[in-house]
Amino acid sequence: MKNIVTTLVLSSVLLFTSCQSDYLDLDPLDAQTEASYFKTPADFKAASNDFYNKMVSWRGVDGSNIYNFMDFGTDLTSLSQDEGRGNTIAPVSDIYWRNPYKYIRANNILLNAAAQYQGNKTDIAQYVAAAKFFRAWHHFFLLKRYGGVPVVTTVVDVNDGVLYGKRNSRYEVMNQIITDLNEAIPDLPLEQNIAASDKGHLSKWAAKAFKARVLLYEATWEKYVGTTTDGDGVSNGAGTTGNASNTQAYLEEVIELTKDVMSNGGYELWNHNAELNNFSMYYLFNLEDAGSNPAGLDKSTNKEFILYNKYDFSLLTGNTNLSHTVGSRLAPSRKFMDMFLCSDGLPVDKSPLFQGYVKVGDEYRNRDYRLTSYFVDLATDAIPVSGAIKLFGPGGDSGSGYANRKFRAYNYGTYRAANTESADYPQIRLAEVYLMYAEALYELNGTITDGQLNESINLIRQRAGLPALTNTFVTTNNLNMLDEIRRERAVELFGENTRYDDLKRWGVAEQILNEPILGSVIQATDYEGNINLYKPTAYPYGELSVATGKGNLKALLLDPTDNRNFQRKHYLFPLPTSQLQMNTKLLQNPGY
Repeated sequence: MKNIVTTLVLSSVLLFTSCQSDYLDLDPLDAQTEASYFKTPADFKAASNDFYNKMVSWRGVDGSNIYNFMDFGTDLTSLSQDEGRGNTIAPVSDIYWRNPYKYIRANNILLNAAAQYQGNKTDIAQYVAAAKFFRAWHHFFLLKRYGGVPVVTTVVDVNDGVLYGKRNSRYEVMNQIITDLNEAIPDLPLEQNIAASDKGHLSKWAAKAFKARVLLYEATWEKYVGTTTDGDGVSNGAGTTGNASNTQAYLEEVIELTKDVMSNGGYELWNHNAELNNFSMYYLFNLEDAGSNPAGLDKSTNKEFILYNKYDFSLLTGNTNLSHTVGSRLAPSRKFMDMFLCSDGLPVDKSPLFQGYVKVGDEYRNRDYRLTSYFVDLATDAIPVSGAIKLFGPGGDSGSGYANRKFRAYNYGTYRAANTESADYPQIRLAEVYLMYAEALYELNGTITDGQLNESINLIRQRAGLPALTNTFVTTNNLNMLDEIRRERAVELFGENTRYDDLKRWGVAEQILNEPILGSVIQATDYEGNINLYKPTAYPYGELSVATGKGNLKALLLDPTDNRNFQRKHYLFPLPTSQLQMNTKLLQNPGY
C-alpha cells in the first residue's frame, strides 16, 4: 500500500514534476496518511497545480497520446483509422479507463484533506474548487468514452463498495459532474483577477464554459441518441437509472452560461489578418514567441484561449513530433475541402465564385480563409501551382493531394525542430463558446435571430473572411440554418477533438462514418491521363464518382464503404475486460 506523497513543485508557467507522479490511482490507500501532507494553503496549491498536467495535451502523461484525440480518421480527414471504421474491440486494459480514476483519486485526496483542514477554509477555497472541477473533467471524459461508469467521490479503501459495485448510469454521472461544477464555480477567480504569474490557472469563466460544453453534449445526446446505448443494466450496459429527459433544461443553461462568458469574460478572438495576410487561423495554433510568425506576435497577444495547457521552449516543449505528424494525419478529405464556403458565403455547389478543380490551385481561390490557413503550401503560404502535387500512392499528404498545417510550427525545421514545438494547447477557446451559444439556441427554439448570430457565429465568420449568416441569406439560398451552424463547428474546430463527439451526439455517426473517404478530383483535371502527375495503378481502390462543387466527378477513392462498419454500439467504447474480471458486477457495453 502506497503511503508516500511527493511534494509538487510549481514553476512560473505551471510546469510540474514529481518523483512519484503516479502515486494516486484507484488502488486502495491510507487516506489519513495522504491527507497528512496538507498543512498549509501552499500545500493545497502545489497539489492542485498537478491537476493541470492530467488533461490530454501535447506532452502525454501516463501513456496518453494526443494523437488519440485529434479527430484522426473522421470524415474530415483523408487517412482512416480503426475508430472511424468501427474496428473497435474490447481491450484487456485501457489507460483511458485507468488514468481518469487515478486522477480522480488525486482530486478526492485533496478534498478529503480540505475537510480535515484546521486553518481558514477561505485560504484553500480556490484549490478545493479546482479539485471539484477536475473531478468533473475526468468523470466527463469517462462518460463520453464509456457512458455510465462508477462515480467515485471518496478516497477509496479496501472496503469501499465502489471497487466491487455496479456502474452508475450516464444520468447519475451527469448529476455528479453538474454538482461538482456548481460547487466549484463560486470559488474560482475571475480571469481578470488572476495574476500574470498564475495565468493558465482555472477561472470562473473556464468552469462555466466547460459546464456549457458538458450540458450541450448531454442535451443533444439525449435528444438524438436517447437511451439507445444505455443497455438494460442487467445483462449489459449501465441502464437508465435517473432522469433521461434533460434536453430543454440543459440547453437553456448552455445559453445562459455562454452568454455570461461572452459578455463578461474579457476574451476576444485572435484576429491578426491584417498583419498575417489572412492567416490568423494558422498562426493562432503555433503561437509561441515573436519568432513564431512574420508579424512578431507572441502569446501575450492571445486572449482567445480560456483553458489551456502552457508550454515553453525553454521550460517545457511539446515533445510530441507535432509538425511532422499533423501534416499527413490531418490531411483533409474531399468532403472537407468542399465543406469550406466561398467568400460570398455560399457552398461550392451554389457559388458563382467557385473555380472548380481543373488546375490544382483552382479550388483554393475565393474561399474561407480557414481553408488556406490550414491547407496551402507548408513552406510558402502559397496556393499550389500546377505540377506541384503528384499523386503517386495513397496515404499521407501526397497520396490524397492535400496536406495540413494547422498546429504545424512556422518554418518547421528551422524555427522549430521536431519535438520542440511549444505552442499552448487550447482545451477551451472563445470560438467554441460562440458556437455552443448558437447551437444551443437553435436546438432549443428551432430558430436563431440575426442579432444572436451577430454576437456569436458571425464574429467567427468575419475572421474567416465570410459575410454574415442571416435568416434571409439562408432562406434565399435554400440553405438549412442548423446545417450551417454545424458546418461552422466542423471548420472552426478542425483537429481539436470535437468531430467524433459531435457526430455521435447528433446521432449521425453511423451514417457519416460509413461514407467512403476520397481525395483529389481526377476527372476533367490536369491529373486525368497525365502519368507524370498521377499513377492510377498506385491506388488500390481506384476512383469513385462523387458529388462536388462542379457536379458528379471521379475522385481518388482512399477508403471504400466496404472497409467501414461503424454501428450504434461504437458510440461508446467497450470496457476493458480486465475490469470486468476483477469486478463481476461491471457489465460490458451493448454489442461488445
